[in-house]
Amino acid sequence: MIEIVKGTLEEQIIILLQKTYPITISDIEKKLHLSRRMILRVLQKFQVKGIVQLEPLCDKTYIRLSRNDFSFVGKKRQRKFIKHHSGKKKQEQEDYEGIMYS
Repeated sequence: MIEIVKGTLEEQIIILLQKTYPITISDIEKKLHLSRRMILRVLQKFQVKGIVQLEPLCDKTYIRLSRNDFSFVGKKRQRKFIKHHSGKKKQEQEDYEGIMYS
């Protein structure tokens, strides 16, 4: 069983490969709106692991899934922490009954 983290480029490529066959690298570029270099890097990593096979022809390179036992793990996480304000400081400032300067 191959574990793929959800929300990653690897997950997007594998889901696309599962849905569409035959598919070329240029098709993946168009559908995912990514550079050819990024896609090739992921595909070569998959080829080393034995997940896909790249089949170069005269003008196109077709991609074929070799395995189909994927497990998608984890969940999408927000990369940047969002700070929520409670609003207590505003109330404290409004309740101030001190000296007023003019």
